Amino acid sequence: MDWKMPHSPLTILQILPELDSGGVERGTLEVGAEIVRRGHRSLVVSGGGRMVEQLQDAGSQHFAASVGNKSPFTFRKVGWLRKLIIDEDVDIVHARSRVPAWVAWLALRKIPVSQRPRFVTTVHGQYSVSRFSEIMTRGDRVIAVSGTIRNYIRGNYPQTPDDRVHTIYRGVDPAEFPHGYQPSDEWMQELHREWPNLAGKRILTLPGRITRLKGHVDFLKMLVSLRDSGVDAHGLIIGGVDRRKHRYAAEVKSTVAELGLEADVTFTGHRSDMKEFYAISDVVFSLSSKPESFGRTVLEALNLGTPVVGYSHGGVGEILHDVFPAGAVSVGDCHELTDRVTQLLEQRTVVPPVSQYSLAEMLEQTLQLYEEVEPAAEGFAASAA
Repeated sequence: MDWKMPHSPLTILQILPELDSGGVERGTLEVGAEIVRRGHRSLVVSGGGRMVEQLQDAGSQHFAASVGNKSPFTFRKVGWLRKLIIDEDVDIVHARSRVPAWVAWLALRKIPVSQRPRFVTTVHGQYSVSRFSEIMTRGDRVIAVSGTIRNYIRGNYPQTPDDRVHTIYRGVDPAEFPHGYQPSDEWMQELHREWPNLAGKRILTLPGRITRLKGHVDFLKMLVSLRDSGVDAHGLIIGGVDRRKHRYAAEVKSTVAELGLEADVTFTGHRSDMKEFYAISDVVFSLSSKPESFGRTVLEALNLGTPVVGYSHGGVGEILHDVFPAGAVSVGDCHELTDRVTQLLEQRTVVPPVSQYSLAEMLEQTLQLYEEVEPAAEGFAASAA
């Protein structure tokens, strides 16, 4: 496993909890496809999920293992992972979540330094500050997905050398989310067959997994205010329910009933046709009470030309400031939220084409980091002591 010349084919292993849905998972697929496209080998270790087939179709190899649970049993995979790394002659291990990062770090530390693959981590969120979370800063290179995350690392883990932290914004392919896109007639017919109550309404969409911090109650309060002011709008809540969050999903549906919104809100569940839903929406929302690390859904909708209204903090605030300042509102201010949406609906606002935050730029920077990464003199080896 001697380190290869920068332009020799590399074997790169990404490790994450699962491949079911979400921005981290999609980023893993995109990077895996680019690794293969450039003539390298892409391996992914995860607990599996609905995105595995898509990953493999793009040329990556998948190895199923439960590496995401916060359980002592998870660390039984350390030896298995070390053997896989050695057998597959892996050059770089890229960890995208905390438990998998610990499994990878423990697997790597028993490999002789001269043969040890480089360790890359991506900090995707503002984790609770602890030694457990610190593992995400121990990479030979640490990728921050936004300026917000870089500041989080600087503020909470000041021992991390600044030159090891690289800000690589996640990106969207404008060919996948083309400006002005409209769904097919067949798709629209199916939509109205399934949900006829959407016809003729202004469509307001809140995408994302149904979890407590995503702003569902603020969204529902806004819908009540709009209804009371005479706006004929319908709210779409698009996203699956985490298997551990069914109680919260029931609370949201109960709130819909309490507010008398049963005819004005639709829960679609998980959807794979988000481009179409963004395209038919008059406004898309990002209302997380906790700052998001980036806000990929925001960028996808903006690329299509659909206005986005979001709370002005974290990565979402960065994107709105750069791309669509009119969509930024103060965190938790439902009055400002309602007023801003009313203005956008009245003006029938269309977002101009977006030039920032491209997928191509994100992939170029990530692959360049892979090809240039050297072991950190004060990084992995020192941390493992």
